[in-house]
Parts: sequence; C-alpha cells; structure tokens
Amino acid sequence: MEQKFMVRTENGLSEAIARDEAIKRVKEYADQGIEAYIVSQDEGERIKASGNQFNKPTWS
Repeated sequence: MEQKFMVRTENGLSEAIARDEAIKRVKEYADQGIEAYIVSQDEGERIKASGNQFNKPTWS
C-alpha cells in the first residue's frame, strides 16, 4: 500500500495524496511565494485533531 501525504499551508491541509503529487504541489506553492510543508497522513490527521495547530520545522 502506497503511503499518503498531506500538504500544509497557512490555509489548512490538503486531502491525502501520493508523494509525487505532494512534492509537485509544494513546488507550485513555492513558485507563488506560499509556504507549504509535506506531512504524513498520520501527522496531518493529528494536526486536524489539534485544531490545525502546526509547529513549523526548524533546522539546526
């Protein structure tokens, strides 16, 4: 079974989609100047359950 992902933007979460489609959407958002993140379907469901609370990743 193929793993599904969701795209998170300031407006919320996408539906569960394939990895390639998620990458394509994030690139399209980046071209438009919109911050978008790929999260697993499990993480996306957790974000929805917590009232769309999302902690932006930080890189160290």
